Amino acid sequence: MSAAGHIIVVPGQEITSVQGYLRGHGTYVEEGTDGGPPKLLACVAGVVERVNKLISVRPIKSRYIGEVGDLVVGRVAEVQSKRWSVEVGAHRSAVLMLSSVNLPGGQQRIRTYEDQLQMRSFFQEHDLISAEVQQVNSDGGIALHTRSLKYGKLENGQLVSVPPVLIRRLKQHVVSLPDTGVDVILGTNGNVWISRTPPEEWKGKEEGDAAGTGSVAPKAETLTRQRKQHAETETIGEVRTNICRVRNAIVALRNVFHLVTPESIMSVYRRSVTMGLQPKDMLSGEAVLALTAKEAT
Repeated sequence: MSAAGHIIVVPGQEITSVQGYLRGHGTYVEEGTDGGPPKLLACVAGVVERVNKLISVRPIKSRYIGEVGDLVVGRVAEVQSKRWSVEVGAHRSAVLMLSSVNLPGGQQRIRTYEDQLQMRSFFQEHDLISAEVQQVNSDGGIALHTRSLKYGKLENGQLVSVPPVLIRRLKQHVVSLPDTGVDVILGTNGNVWISRTPPEEWKGKEEGDAAGTGSVAPKAETLTRQRKQHAETETIGEVRTNICRVRNAIVALRNVFHLVTPESIMSVYRRSVTMGLQPKDMLSGEAVLALTAKEAT
């Protein structure tokens, strides 16, 4: 069985009997019958993945397994001493150290005791954040960082979750969807954040003309100002409708177990517009099948 160019197998199903392949996670070797060659079989239900001669099966339903460099969207579970515990859908909560976050204004200095007292001014319990996996320990523990200005607290948007196997690793996980006014963050842990695209006028001038010096304002201050304005400014109705349509496009893809990519989201989005469907009508059984029919072929 295949979907979107991927082979999906069930436990006990033969993957290949061709010699020369290496057995990876989710597979086992069984001796051939009647003197035939050994067979490589699946021991879990999932998607077959091949890297050169190594064949493995990635389970359809599993907890998130982090890799260094992954962009994740998580929720702060607890504020601890010099660290935050972040739920990212893995077997254990991830850890975000105080030394791994940006200080206000992008300051570069050693964290002090005063910074520890102000930790809840950065992130507090139940906050949604975007971060990057900095390290994966041998016991599966994940260490995060938000040192890049593109990471941090997420506000004024909508979260939708899909199985992590449906989010493949891309060159860009922060994407502006064309002609929608909507941005999406595709977390490799299965969490997708949807929000409006910041208007061009918010960017303003980079020059610090307030002081009349013509100096260039630090980028950190510019992005901090944009984030604050985004959090405090109400989203207009048209963009809100587009956000709902994008959200339901992702849910429709999740319901048919299709990869969630910017291309597949826009394909379902545009088809819903062509069919004249309102966002609230996109998730009926017939609508989901019609919207995703092209994706499943």
